[in-house]
Amino acid sequence: MAKNKTTFICQNCGSVFTRWQGKCEACGEWNTIVEESDTNGIGGGPLRSKRKGRPAALMPLSGETEEAPRIVSGIAELDRVTGGGFVRGSALLVGGDPGIGKSTLLMQAAAALARGGHKVIYVSGEEAVAQVRLRAQRLKAADTSVQLMAETNIEDILATLGQDKRPDLVIIDSIQTVWTDMAESAPGTVTQVRAGSQALIRYAKSSGAAVILVGHVTKEGQIAGPRVVEHMVDAVLYFEGEGGHHYRILRTVKNRFGPTDEIGVFEMSDIGLREVQNPSELFLGERNGQAPGAAVFAGMEGTRPVLVEIQALVAPSTLGTPRRSVLGWDQPRLAMVLAVLEAHCGVRLGQHDVYLNVAGGYRIQEPAADLAVAAALVSSLSGQPLPTDCVYFGEISLSGSVRPVAHAGQRLKEAEKLGFRQSVLPSASADLPRNREVAAHEIESLPHLVARVAGRQLQSET
Repeated sequence: MAKNKTTFICQNCGSVFTRWQGKCEACGEWNTIVEESDTNGIGGGPLRSKRKGRPAALMPLSGETEEAPRIVSGIAELDRVTGGGFVRGSALLVGGDPGIGKSTLLMQAAAALARGGHKVIYVSGEEAVAQVRLRAQRLKAADTSVQLMAETNIEDILATLGQDKRPDLVIIDSIQTVWTDMAESAPGTVTQVRAGSQALIRYAKSSGAAVILVGHVTKEGQIAGPRVVEHMVDAVLYFEGEGGHHYRILRTVKNRFGPTDEIGVFEMSDIGLREVQNPSELFLGERNGQAPGAAVFAGMEGTRPVLVEIQALVAPSTLGTPRRSVLGWDQPRLAMVLAVLEAHCGVRLGQHDVYLNVAGGYRIQEPAADLAVAAALVSSLSGQPLPTDCVYFGEISLSGSVRPVAHAGQRLKEAEKLGFRQSVLPSASADLPRNREVAAHEIESLPHLVARVAGRQLQSET
């Protein structure tokens, strides 16, 4: 008879160890390793009797293909992120900080689909039915036909879903509260999360219903639980936002049925989340054009151009090691831009504290912001404000040259729509519109930008 095997699993990253230890060697977290029995058939346990395999059908690559049928929610920003709507038979994982608005967004999506004639079931594992009803009344969604269920046992959930007509959308809020009789671990552990996710994904594939799983996040912002869950689902969405700002960003990091670089922008209000059709106006709403150290960056998020203000503050340091503080951008990228400015442009920043902030709490993830960051740094150091009607974009190399970036035409069109009349961009940029009202000042290297922003006497002054 097979002996029960005991393993120790980290509840933060899912790493498996043969014995208990205080610190996880994989993720570095303390006191996250928990003993779990491995007798449940999920990842180990006694072997079942060998079953003879049956041959599967082999299909050629060529042939007719059909577009995956989608369920359009009617919320334009949500449909943009998912690639045009929820795909039937797919499983989506939505993560975000506590209180960021995940349940609010999904309740609004459920109400919108119910108004369109779709059958939606909302399974709440963290709140009672009365609490969910209170949220629905606040969001003006109580008059819809969304069906509620407060249950955490996965067998009971699947039995309830299978007793009537197949639903079009099932929302599980959240996957960390779901548990199964097959595993002896407590709810929220790696074994329970993995087993529950596997059962729900199997139901989605077999029934054709779209399933949305809500996941908690760790201190680092990653979805808690085993990373294998992110590989099992068809799409992974992150709901981001700062507590001091009203806006929220829904970002795609994985999507088997659509693009992975789209974002949806929402604004939190007292009656729920409101769609932001033009994010550039939101991020530039409180801009002060007379202050030095502020540059407008024309960025891209998927197919959508976004204009955002980059703010820099350069001040003499009283510390032995100057301070470098970055919000909304990559800190190693800032260190590289500072090194290039000092090595190739003579801009001495070694004795200055540098603070960099992306206005509105927005986070930039593309290297095209190098040129705007450099312009903001030089403007703050020299005390000369940049032109209020100018946008910047371009990638800086270690040699000091400015490299062209993609979608330059779309960036300029967005800038022109918002009233900007000048742009500083790399030379030899492709797809520039011919009939444009935005003057394009093309530069080849970073010293040309420094001379344009601060004048040619900056090197001697520093």
